[in-house]
Amino acid sequence: MEILRVEDLTKVYGKGENEVHALDHVSFSVKKGEFTAIIGSSGSGKSTLLHLIGGVDRPTSGKVYVDGTDVYAQDEDALAVFRRRQVGLIYQFYNLIPVLNVRENITLPVLMDGREVNEERLKELISVLKLQRREEHLPNQLSGGQQQRVSIGRALMNAPAIVLADEPTGNLDSRNSQEIMRLLRYSNEKYKQTMLVITHDENIALQADRILSLEDGRIVKDEVIRR
Repeated sequence: MEILRVEDLTKVYGKGENEVHALDHVSFSVKKGEFTAIIGSSGSGKSTLLHLIGGVDRPTSGKVYVDGTDVYAQDEDALAVFRRRQVGLIYQFYNLIPVLNVRENITLPVLMDGREVNEERLKELISVLKLQRREEHLPNQLSGGQQQRVSIGRALMNAPAIVLADEPTGNLDSRNSQEIMRLLRYSNEKYKQTMLVITHDENIALQADRILSLEDGRIVKDEVIRR
């Protein structure tokens, strides 16, 4: 079953001599539960693609469908709800709220949506992420690996249709990087969570089921690693 479809997606910045094609007519689809890595050098268009899929930015042309929803056919209010409920975002620099503790950061998307926290899911996530004794800690009281685990918990709390991770290991040492990838793979397998992970690290990418290689805003290779 298809969970994501990207059609002829283009993003252009600037005009005339300053025009830059960050994405150039990109098309692909992802099946539900698939673990896909998007790899490419700096400036290849990886982060732009992720932001367009997640509804963070708008394309110059083209379409994105997530779980059957035409993302950019929605008005801004509907798009904000879509981002909270259907997309889990994990960033390289965590993006945690410094005045909120671990529990509050993880449950923030649910609370912003005006819904009750699923305590059973929260307890399970905190256990899986090995944050049991850190629930009341603020971000500055956590290690980098722990902060990234909190951001993973926040991304998974709403059980979104798709999780988008932008260089999730880029700010971590090798041990913590492997732990984060293990957690993402565990979430993919346990919750059947669809994952798109952006990375410039080929060793990280090889842990995915499929690798899309981006170059100059275009997909130059689509390789299935495992089925």
